[in-house]
Amino acid sequence: MSTNAPTADHALSDVAASDSTLRRFLHGLPGVDAVGLEARAASLGTRSIKTTAKAYALDLAISMVDLTTLEGADTPGKVRALGAKAVRPDPTDRTAPSTAAVCVYPDMVATAKEAVAGSGVKVASVATAFPAGRAPLAVKLADVREAVAAGADEIDMVIDRGAFLAGNYREVYDEIVAVKEACGTSARLKVIFETGELSTYDNIRRASWLGMLAGADFIKTSTGKVAVNATPANTLLMLEAVRDFRAQTGIQVGVKPAGGIRTAKDAIKFLVLVNETAGEDWLDNHWFRFGASSLLNDLLMQRQKLATGRYSGPDYVTVD
Repeated sequence: MSTNAPTADHALSDVAASDSTLRRFLHGLPGVDAVGLEARAASLGTRSIKTTAKAYALDLAISMVDLTTLEGADTPGKVRALGAKAVRPDPTDRTAPSTAAVCVYPDMVATAKEAVAGSGVKVASVATAFPAGRAPLAVKLADVREAVAAGADEIDMVIDRGAFLAGNYREVYDEIVAVKEACGTSARLKVIFETGELSTYDNIRRASWLGMLAGADFIKTSTGKVAVNATPANTLLMLEAVRDFRAQTGIQVGVKPAGGIRTAKDAIKFLVLVNETAGEDWLDNHWFRFGASSLLNDLLMQRQKLATGRYSGPDYVTVD
């Protein structure tokens, strides 16, 4: 299985040699058939999964959750509780898998790291002036370095959407490369596009390729802080991009839809998208994640229903 590396030499290395070559490549990507994309996403969403396959899908989805708290009112106590939940989502059932990660602000990384110590659960930190990304590059890089120094295993950065929408692709590319370098060898980089602000599917496709060319380990739909976040259609488009990128370069890049995925039914629809678009190689939490806060509760409820035939009372899962 291929892995990503910053400024890797590959078949597309030369396309970012200059602003003009990068622009020519991104605008040379095939245009997105919006109607066809949405129809395919809707069609795949109707697939039915039963019994044994559903049990597997629920556990897989739990293992892919980046359990997230990104609020101004976050406290060390809340982060410790979140970490405990990530490690043992269902205290009454030791067979329930841990989540992939907890995702917090940089100043909470050390607390989260302590809470999940020895568990295998990763600590992800949003950085680069999340969620707006409106800060000088030096400030963004300091944000990243501080999170990594505190023990972050993963950095979720936001691109400069203003620069991207103005067509300053090389500026966005250079910023991603710089953030990747600040991550060092210890932290994987997720690049957030804020798809709800990119306006068109063509822009989402261009952003996906731009992020991957710059060395992203993951491409991520959204911050969860705007009106339109992850959708089946924009996630399908990004899955096509990582599939095609690996075919051309041999480099595998992960995908993380975030924001608005709240039910087990929704999560399973996304897993079908992964399987049918990118393939089984991405059905693993090293390559696919859900950015979510409330999704885990419904996954646990549905898991318990499948095992016992009934739902537990309202106190079965913790309230986030």
